[in-house]
Amino acid sequence: MRKVIVLNNLTLDGVMQGPGRPDEDTRDGFTHGGWAGPYNDAVKGQAMGEGMSKGADLLFGRRTYEDFFAVWPKRTDNPFTPVLDAARKYVASRTLTEPLPWQNSVLLHGDATDAVARLKQEDGLDLLVMGSGVLAESLRRRGLVDEYILMIHPLVLGTGRRLFADGGMSSLTLVKSVPTTTGVIIATYRTDA
Repeated sequence: MRKVIVLNNLTLDGVMQGPGRPDEDTRDGFTHGGWAGPYNDAVKGQAMGEGMSKGADLLFGRRTYEDFFAVWPKRTDNPFTPVLDAARKYVASRTLTEPLPWQNSVLLHGDATDAVARLKQEDGLDLLVMGSGVLAESLRRRGLVDEYILMIHPLVLGTGRRLFADGGMSSLTLVKSVPTTTGVIIATYRTDA
């Protein structure tokens, strides 16, 4: 059985919106985009590289899929683009149609949580959710998330979309934590079933 793993950058107050660029996600008037960049260091880069080397199929919501496709295939000076291009990408969307533009992309049909529940039962690589907060929250509510890898930044924004936005209780067990030189804690949590 495959695991569903959610990987996200978070602030101390749980904001996950727009970590990469100022224009990445300005919904609801969000003006703090690009907040994670100043905290990148070799430790974080190594941890991400180790994770990517394990291989995974990717799960995206429509918005994150479109953003990743607009950015990553054009970046050729890093080790992540070839991995992202080659990975199977499953996309949850009610508005996109096939064929999807990024190679190895598959549109999930019907209810996304039902489709992911079926994917979990298949043989194959683990399923990795990056960003995609609405999808991650839907999967959490359905009990489909097995693990969270959270890069918790020493920053409080006060506003923005949060990973655990709609409440509900989830019990997690810390299985690994790695501090970076910039104060980010890379924390791996297993969900308690």
